[in-house]
Amino acid sequence: MRRAAMSDPLTAERIVPWPLAAPVALYLVAFAAMTSPWLLGRVSIPWDSKAHFLPQIQFLAQSLWAGELPWWNPYVFSGQPQIADPQAMIFSPPYMALALIDPAPGPWAQDVTLLAAMGAGGVGLILWFRDKHWHWAGAMIAALAFTFGAAMAWRIQHTGQVLSLAYLPWALLLLDRAVERFSIASGAGAGVVAACIVLGRDQVALLVVYLLVARVLWLWLTHERPLVSLKRSLLPLATGGLVGSALVAIPVLMTVLLAAESNRPAIDFAGAGAGSLHPANLVTLVIPQIFGAAGDMADYWGPPSFAWVGTGLFTAQNVGQSYIGAIPFLLVAASATTGRLWDRDVRFFTLAFVVMLLYGLGWYTPAFRLMYELPGISLYRRPADAVFLIGGLGAILAGYAVHVWFTEPWKRPSSAALVAVGLVLALAILAAGAIAIHIDRVPRLGQPLALAVLSFAAATVALAWSRARLALQPWHAALGLVAVTAVDLGYNNGPSSSSSLPLATFDMFEPDGRNAVVRALKSRVVADANRRDRVELAGLGFHWPNASMTQRLENTLGYNPVRLGHYSRATGADDHVGLPDQRKFSPLFPSYGSLLADMLGLRWIATGAPVETMDKRLSPGALTLVEKVDNAFIYENQDALPRVMFVGGGRAVDFEEILTSGRWPDFDPRATVLLEKSDLPFSSGGPGNARLASYRQTRIVIEVSSPDGGWIVLNDVWHPWWKAKIGSDQAPIEKANVLFRAVAVPAGSHTVVMEFRPLASIWTELMSRRARSTNSTQTKRAGH
Repeated sequence: MRRAAMSDPLTAERIVPWPLAAPVALYLVAFAAMTSPWLLGRVSIPWDSKAHFLPQIQFLAQSLWAGELPWWNPYVFSGQPQIADPQAMIFSPPYMALALIDPAPGPWAQDVTLLAAMGAGGVGLILWFRDKHWHWAGAMIAALAFTFGAAMAWRIQHTGQVLSLAYLPWALLLLDRAVERFSIASGAGAGVVAACIVLGRDQVALLVVYLLVARVLWLWLTHERPLVSLKRSLLPLATGGLVGSALVAIPVLMTVLLAAESNRPAIDFAGAGAGSLHPANLVTLVIPQIFGAAGDMADYWGPPSFAWVGTGLFTAQNVGQSYIGAIPFLLVAASATTGRLWDRDVRFFTLAFVVMLLYGLGWYTPAFRLMYELPGISLYRRPADAVFLIGGLGAILAGYAVHVWFTEPWKRPSSAALVAVGLVLALAILAAGAIAIHIDRVPRLGQPLALAVLSFAAATVALAWSRARLALQPWHAALGLVAVTAVDLGYNNGPSSSSSLPLATFDMFEPDGRNAVVRALKSRVVADANRRDRVELAGLGFHWPNASMTQRLENTLGYNPVRLGHYSRATGADDHVGLPDQRKFSPLFPSYGSLLADMLGLRWIATGAPVETMDKRLSPGALTLVEKVDNAFIYENQDALPRVMFVGGGRAVDFEEILTSGRWPDFDPRATVLLEKSDLPFSSGGPGNARLASYRQTRIVIEVSSPDGGWIVLNDVWHPWWKAKIGSDQAPIEKANVLFRAVAVPAGSHTVVMEFRPLASIWTELMSRRARSTNSTQTKRAGH
């Protein structure tokens, strides 16, 4: 290759980089071919992609196009602080862009946006390879394996985690330039990309951040002049740090505050360990279909499953799928046996791969016990999420192995290396056989084993064919490897029950009313000056709970692993309620016939089974079956209370005792409000009137009049970031009736405005928490 003078005094020379257009174009064509079932709309990405993330994106788009702020979401769990939800997609650049150009993004638009982000990640990896002066053939193979290998294909439904890994190549590209070229612009760019990663606020994002920090330390420590490198790169890195911190500070702070008051402020070691990668899943590196992860849950026989019990694990059937392709695997295995993965250029990624593997294995190695103590790790429940990084780092190692293959065509694999690779493959087959015997699934082993043999045979032939053309026809050799890898990944990691279902499956997310159950509910729900009906979608199927966000139905439940803790405790709301038996009740909400159900204004209940089979305490006649549509039973609770009420008097009670015992004091919520504070006005006033003049997501206007004054009670979930004014005067919003909001109003006619103001509230909340912490510390010291 030609060489050019180098302006960087720390480096003697620079290799002129190879042309970029052709490798990028070839990669994009291959990637489009692999993902064509989704791009062409023949199938759509199911499960969490649609059940959780699509409604978030649709809510975002609908809010923006309606001129509303998407900070508060009234359509799940009776109201959630959406701006603080790490999975709300508000701070996701690809989906914010989609929401800005499409007022009603559907399943196909969501899929295409995600695939575009994945493809962009592959392009970023090719650029990074070019910066490293690694061969363009290696860049293409690495990009294919990175964007459609392991979890990126098998767990593509986890939209946020896919995005977190897709940003990694661009972060590496800019971070390496900031450290190696001392580029302030690259440092700032790295800060922006790192902010996009951090704003994902998922476990993959956390692991990527640790990886990037380790990368900077590695580049410093392995430089010929470490101190000079450190000093000259500090300004670019500081610039990136300032840019990134400015972008993430407020969203991350709000998420921290939400987590502290949520149902899951931390995950203990046992809870996290239950999400470990079972060592048996490593066989999928060679035999991707061994356990039947592409099929129905009933047929899956890997750990854990109906066939393989007693593991103590709680993971889905696709979590451990680690296949990155036969050609990448063979070249990585061969390079490992010859020591080439310990080359200085790639040694960091070899070590990172090992660390991520140990992390992913969770409680199966002692390493995770130490890693669990690292900051942030206890917030997440599934170390097996590291399979994203295992696949991504494996792709980089594979690309480097292809680089060596193409740049040293005169070196033939030694007999020892070939035997070692053969032994690795044989061990994988023997392990598969032993597992099949242990689980009594030997008849199920034939087809996946045959597919694996066929894949590795094709890879071996392709490698032999390319070997003969490396020196004189490198493009032919590269085309052959790319084509075989694309076909291999496109088939073995292609559409499956984990990654694809027909588009018609998701008609509950279409805003045109084509779903009969949605039409039936919308025709009955009332939203006027006093009454705003809430609904509950329970047991209708996995994809249903968050459909209320799309259809703008105010739902008492939903699908989210993070919920307001006091709401979950009061109502029994769990992560999900797709199956009838997932509807959990609580002491305070023991039945649909309970007072809390009435106070929530829960009027319409759509269930996937007769309600009496789900609610064993329900009194006969408490609910009225009004319609059966498709698989849904729709019931009416005629005792549901209005959304806003005027009450004349208040009463101090212990909310904690009510939550624990499930027993309300003897009171009428239409006449009296229950409050926690004893220094509030509790005198009983006369009658009054309150009506909703305006109800928007982040701003509610209530008109109230009374001769003696009293309280307005809004049966919306209390949260400290809601603020109120009576006229132009600030008024405190008290937590009322355990869950709701109340404002004391004087005699006369007034307009009460409640606004959700998260940005103005977080500083006040931080100071309040600091003061409570200081008082607690002083009290303890005084006690000693």
